[in-house]
Amino acid sequence: MSNVVRPDSLDGALAALAAGARPRAGGIEPAGGAPVVDLTGIAGLHGTARDGDGATRVGALTTVAALAGLDGYPALALTAGALATPQVRGTATVGGNLLQRGRCAYLDHPAFPDAHAPGRECPSREGDHLHGVVFDSGGCTSPHPSSLAVALLAYDAAVEAVGPGGTRTFPLADLYGPADPGRDHLLSPDEVLTAVLLPAPVPGERAAHRRAAGRARAEWPLVEAVVRLLPGPDGTVERAAVAVGAVARVPLRLPEVEEALAGAATGAAPGPRVAAALDAVAARTTPLPGTRYKAALLRAALQDTVERALRERTNGR
Repeated sequence: MSNVVRPDSLDGALAALAAGARPRAGGIEPAGGAPVVDLTGIAGLHGTARDGDGATRVGALTTVAALAGLDGYPALALTAGALATPQVRGTATVGGNLLQRGRCAYLDHPAFPDAHAPGRECPSREGDHLHGVVFDSGGCTSPHPSSLAVALLAYDAAVEAVGPGGTRTFPLADLYGPADPGRDHLLSPDEVLTAVLLPAPVPGERAAHRRAAGRARAEWPLVEAVVRLLPGPDGTVERAAVAVGAVARVPLRLPEVEEALAGAATGAAPGPRVAAALDAVAARTTPLPGTRYKAALLRAALQDTVERALRERTNGR
């Protein structure tokens, strides 16, 4: 394509973005008439590497399939392995999954040209919002679509971005913001997401992932849950991380469930404290008329994920 720029360095990519081009990678079809920056030729954006402390750097152009085989991060591997189809996982990139647009029936719809303009009422509130949020923040009703963001949030991952001002590193949670219909992430248009940074693996971690969807394969999740359990020396849970997706404009951590899981016995069913915490999560949902079913689905998915994380060993994968 004549309007595709293929730089072999980040400096070349930043120069093209400054001139108005749009970044693309992982086989995504270009949209609109703006020039496209093909990032796939930049070697530093590919692959994973461990440092001396065991922390892992994942290049933004690393494929989802590679994450599915990443040792030491079982919740992330399980999530990546359940995403889409083998063909998609072999092509889709980590950065593309994190920065994808929301799933909205009115996006680029010719009958609703200003649906995502700032200050406009979201048309899905009175229209199609069957797959929308269950924690309503009052703006856009499309939940964030990234499965990897849910798992990475549970790992307290950070991201690295490079722009005209240099390199900055910040928590993955800060990549996403409040309900802004025009933005599914807070990266600047002249920045490139270059890497995801994971802390060192925790020996003995237990993990589970649940993707509740309308069909078993190749479907967007209606609710997604990730649970990490870090056991203490006495066989109980010392610390837990619980994250959910497809239910809000941003992926969410659930601190009440994490606190309830602390001290729980591994290899056993969750106790009444956990059940009460799951009830509390369901009670604080604020669903739209068409997403009320998601409150019950969210609780059921969390229950299943917590039970499997407590009972099943994942052997560091």
